[in-house]
Amino acid sequence: MKEYLWEVPAPRSTTPVKVTDGASIILRRYGNPKGPRLVLSHDNGLASDLYYPFWSRLLPDFDLILYDLRSHGWNRRSALRNHNIATFVADNEFVRHAIDVKFGPKPTVGVFHSLSAIVALNEDRPGEGWAGLVLFDPPLYPPPSGDPYEIDHMWQLCSAVKRFREARYRSPAEFADDFRRARLNSRMVPGVAELASRTLLRPLSDGQEYEPRCPPEWEARVFKWGFAYSLEPAPKHLRCPVKVIGGDPTLSFSFMPSADLEGIVGYEYDFVPDTTHFLQLEDPEECVRTMVAFLDQERLH
Repeated sequence: MKEYLWEVPAPRSTTPVKVTDGASIILRRYGNPKGPRLVLSHDNGLASDLYYPFWSRLLPDFDLILYDLRSHGWNRRSALRNHNIATFVADNEFVRHAIDVKFGPKPTVGVFHSLSAIVALNEDRPGEGWAGLVLFDPPLYPPPSGDPYEIDHMWQLCSAVKRFREARYRSPAEFADDFRRARLNSRMVPGVAELASRTLLRPLSDGQEYEPRCPPEWEARVFKWGFAYSLEPAPKHLRCPVKVIGGDPTLSFSFMPSADLEGIVGYEYDFVPDTTHFLQLEDPEECVRTMVAFLDQERLH
């Protein structure tokens, strides 16, 4: 059966931004420039274009700015030694400033998934400069709720698995087949596998093979040191309203809020039934509905 085809349109504009250590991150603008502004980014090893089934639903009403983390998506690959969460956090300061300079200052909501959500929460003053944050399934682990050694072991296991991911593909179709067969991707809407092959691969110079835009070693490095950045920040440090939208807590790979009430009062938490960690690609319509309800509640829409 032919898969549904998701075609990412050309952006209204693109803007390269020099960030930490001289690397460059490309901003792309979509949607309605007169609407409320949302800034979107993605999870480890992925790209913002892959989330098109989600953000395409926002185009009529919102001024959308997309960017990829360094060495992901549209961006050129930077040095492996600088590929870490601390550098992503530093990059974000340049990105946020460049958005105001290029497109004009106005209230801006960050919409981040997993790794990019962790990056936003690890800023010196989380939420400062944002009108609000919408965080999809951030892998947060409050210390009272589990053994830190067990949690770190999970991050190290993810790192090992990613390090041995395929680094070469003979065709985008081969990549799409592997993507479609992965258990973690089994709930995604039709057509995402083909979209992934177009947004996560680049051709090698010989034109005979393809490689992931974010190579396995780069992706694994983030997981290797991820535990140090995955602890839940104190709610008193949050400088804006924060909405956490998780996958279904009865399923695997979903964010679970802290059992300690003190650890969740800073977040407004909701979940999307029958979804997992990749909820924006599994039920994009409900993800948008839940997010927009929060924006309306906070008068950010």
